[in-house]
Amino acid sequence: MSVFTTPVGPEAIDQVPHGHTAFRLDWGFLPRDVRALVEDRLGGPVVSAASQDSGFTPGFASVLTTAAGNQGFVKAASKAAQSEIAASYAEEARNLSLLGGGIPTPRLEWVHEDDAWVVLGFEAVAARQPRRPWTVEDLERALDLAEAIAAATESIPDGLDLKPIVEDLPQIVTGWDSVPTEWPHHTEAAALAAGMADLPHADRFAHSDLRDDNILFAVDGRTLACDWNWPALAPAWLDLVVLLVSAHGDGLDVEPLLARRDLTRDVDPEHVDTWLAALCGFMLSSRARPVPSTSPYLRTHASWYAEAAWSWLARRRGWG
Repeated sequence: MSVFTTPVGPEAIDQVPHGHTAFRLDWGFLPRDVRALVEDRLGGPVVSAASQDSGFTPGFASVLTTAAGNQGFVKAASKAAQSEIAASYAEEARNLSLLGGGIPTPRLEWVHEDDAWVVLGFEAVAARQPRRPWTVEDLERALDLAEAIAAATESIPDGLDLKPIVEDLPQIVTGWDSVPTEWPHHTEAAALAAGMADLPHADRFAHSDLRDDNILFAVDGRTLACDWNWPALAPAWLDLVVLLVSAHGDGLDVEPLLARRDLTRDVDPEHVDTWLAALCGFMLSSRARPVPSTSPYLRTHASWYAEAAWSWLARRRGWG
């Protein structure tokens, strides 16, 4: 039977090459005027550019070092060639300006937008990303970050204009419609996912993209989240459970963490299962789409997360 009609488990799906999933523009391929703009902001000629090749988008993202030793992390996208990426970078700058300095993220130092390009300059943070497969120590630190984000965003700034996640991503609710009915417990899973629209306390801030490749463990002790392009309204515990899905897929026992973490210990288990079913359906519908040439590992990522979410959900529901 096809992988698209029956679960095979995350261990049967190729892992993405963590840290090497993005095909990005290199510094030398940016237009001369964009390079000149960046060098002016950094205070001198760039002598080295370390591309940050995690993630699943093709926009420019590099740590740049000048001849004087100044550093900055710069993201850039062309409005003509990469319109969606450029728009997401502009949205990230807007979101960060509204959220202010209280959130755990690298500092946004400057923004440039003209008719052709969007360019963002961040502080360069000496850091590493969580190791995969997850270790307990790295996972605990990442879960601390999810709780720090929830605490810092209890009050959502005016003007952020967030939509419920079920409106931003309708396939969170409808994803199972595109999954073959041969999938075991299809009816039950689809009914669970449909309950996303009625989850209580779904008016909180969610980062909505809190994966290992968007987390930095800084050498100065900070734990930071990157890529604030896609926040939405959802239960405050949503991001934390997504992290646990990936840890479950890597073989860790995540139930004790779910039971003792501040964000999740009092959450109705049925509500957690609702989110697991919704995430699984969303990823199953995503993996059936064509592979974009600019992000060759995107469908592998979706396929693996679908299997990891299903594996945990099936275990929790006793589906075998």
